[in-house]
Amino acid sequence: MTRTGLSSIVLGIALLASSAAGFAADSKKAAQLDRDGRAALNKLIASEAGAKAVSKKAVAVLVFPSITKAGLMIGGQYGDGVLIKRGKTAAYYNTSGASYGMQAGAQTYGYAMFFMNEAAVRKLDAAEGFEVGAGPSVVVADEGFGKTTSSITYDKDIYAFIFSQQGLMAGLGLQGNKITRIKP
Repeated sequence: MTRTGLSSIVLGIALLASSAAGFAADSKKAAQLDRDGRAALNKLIASEAGAKAVSKKAVAVLVFPSITKAGLMIGGQYGDGVLIKRGKTAAYYNTSGASYGMQAGAQTYGYAMFFMNEAAVRKLDAAEGFEVGAGPSVVVADEGFGKTTSSITYDKDIYAFIFSQQGLMAGLGLQGNKITRIKP
């Protein structure tokens, strides 16, 4: 790896970390995140039949309207989100992750996690952070999800939808992702 490539990675990870620290200090950002999260959720439900169907049964939705991911061999991702429960903002979270492997690029995207039961919602705060891939069963819904499901088939704890992808990130590697509650 070249020195320039390593410098770019370190700079990208530092920017992600500084945006995390800045969020907690600024309550105006919390209000903006709330607006952005609700707008992203409304757009997702209006454009994706599967999300619309799942939203009718969900007890809560955790929306990350914008996540930034970048990497060159070593990568990182970060984004802030809002938990909406019974139509009201219940809490704020961030998601962060690291990856290592054959990868290069940068992208932004959003995702929404529809919690289908209270037990899955409680697990968000039970252990100082929620690791995606450990704990409740999560189904990542693709484009055909809405065409193949019915109200009887919603038997998992969480359904996740990825939306608004921009940029290009290609590669293969090991990745970890953690969701942690924050207090703006």
